[in-house]
Amino acid sequence: MPGPCNSKKRKKATAKKNKKKTSAIQATAPPEPPALVHDVEPPPSDIVCVAHEPPPKPPAPHVQELHEEVLPIIHDPGNGPRVRDVRGFLTSFFAQPPSLEDPLCAEFSQEEVLQMLCTTLPEETAIVLWYNKSRATSRICPSCRRLYRLGDILPDLTDDGENRINETRSPLLAREQEISGLCSPVCFIVASFEYPSAIKTTWGRTADEIDDFTWDLLNGPGDGRGDKGLSLLLKMARLPDLGLGQLCLPDIDFDAEPEDQIHCGENHERDKFS
Repeated sequence: MPGPCNSKKRKKATAKKNKKKTSAIQATAPPEPPALVHDVEPPPSDIVCVAHEPPPKPPAPHVQELHEEVLPIIHDPGNGPRVRDVRGFLTSFFAQPPSLEDPLCAEFSQEEVLQMLCTTLPEETAIVLWYNKSRATSRICPSCRRLYRLGDILPDLTDDGENRINETRSPLLAREQEISGLCSPVCFIVASFEYPSAIKTTWGRTADEIDDFTWDLLNGPGDGRGDKGLSLLLKMARLPDLGLGQLCLPDIDFDAEPEDQIHCGENHERDKFS
């Protein structure tokens, strides 16, 4: 008959068998497979990314293009508006139309007159003279290009000209503005710089008011400094026909008596067909 010790031995033997089975199962269990690593690729896209590039710089404008497109036609330095582009000014709303109600202005406003002036004077100087003679009151100063109207009280062309305005005008200044368009004594001196001895006797006078000695000075060679045609404009503006008669008909003496003019004209016509 078994005693109590036998049951204890049986329990120990059963525990050893279970332990061996667990160890065998752990030893024979297959190792877990390593985790798979997948390369993730971005989904296809039709969007193309272009690197940002700064916009190309526009080429620097030519001097002529800068003059025509950038610089304004009218500029005011502080003592009155100035015309920078004479040719462009004629087609702008700043320009006054020709005074066709005045017979003399209507005569000078013809395009043929401007073409003849351009054969004698620089283009811009010719346009200024043509404009002044074909407008009754509007003027462009041939020297400083100031735009004004006859009767305007103009500031002085000095450093403090903005604060100095002459309320009283010389009668000769008003005459000179009407004759040549030169707006001030300073501009007149600049225009007559080739003939310094004729400044006083020419200022504010027309051809029939100038003595022969002064005309001899004006018709002389001058000092040869060059003035963009201002000295020639100074003389032409004083003649009733701007000197175009002598320019077109050089063989006719317009200062002679009418009978002598007819005789000179006949000789000129005969010379043309001979």
